[in-house]
Amino acid sequence: MTARLASVVLPVHNQAGHIAVVLEEHIAALSCLNMSFELLPVVNGPHRDQSLEICRELEARFPVIRTQYVAQGGWGRAVRAGLTSARGDLLCYTNSARTTGNDLLLMLMYGSIHMDSVIKANRKIRDSWRRRLGSLLYNMECRALFDLPYWDINGTPKVFPRALKRLTELTRDDDLIDLEFNAICRVEDYRVIEVPILSATRHSGRSTTGLTSAFRMYFGALELRRQFTRR
Repeated sequence: MTARLASVVLPVHNQAGHIAVVLEEHIAALSCLNMSFELLPVVNGPHRDQSLEICRELEARFPVIRTQYVAQGGWGRAVRAGLTSARGDLLCYTNSARTTGNDLLLMLMYGSIHMDSVIKANRKIRDSWRRRLGSLLYNMECRALFDLPYWDINGTPKVFPRALKRLTELTRDDDLIDLEFNAICRVEDYRVIEVPILSATRHSGRSTTGLTSAFRMYFGALELRRQFTRR
């Protein structure tokens, strides 16, 4: 099976300062793919900057861009909106502030070769020892709760063929969508290939994950486990 079209979902939240650079970098990198591609920036949350206007201006210049807008915020909500409107048979979603064009190209090339598998990033570098510790605790919790054999639950890009249908039926609107994604892979016995990503590039700003949101994810993982048990 060979992929004909790759769809890349890029949640965008108040990123006017760098989203144009990101999209142009991705277009340049993905021109090396041996398939067609589309970029779906999903601008989400209160309209506080020019992110939406910038994406639409680029869409007018580059036919591979299809801009979406979701009035409510939420990483998961933006991911789901993008996947719903994606046309490709190879699907991807990723963090638009942290993903380089070369890393995205690498992940999609893996995905185009392994059309029966999930390809996910395993990011090896964190911003500080606090983030490294927080990430370690969260990943250990998720591995224990869901018997997961892989690391970096939140690591993106995540690439998968549309044929793995359960991954197109994600339900979370928040940051726990990545754990839901991994848990579905485990339940459905989808093969997952982790690719180490060493790049620490961040186009702009700082991560929005703080102590409060971290604890929300720790407790949210427990609730998600109860939901999967009830199913």
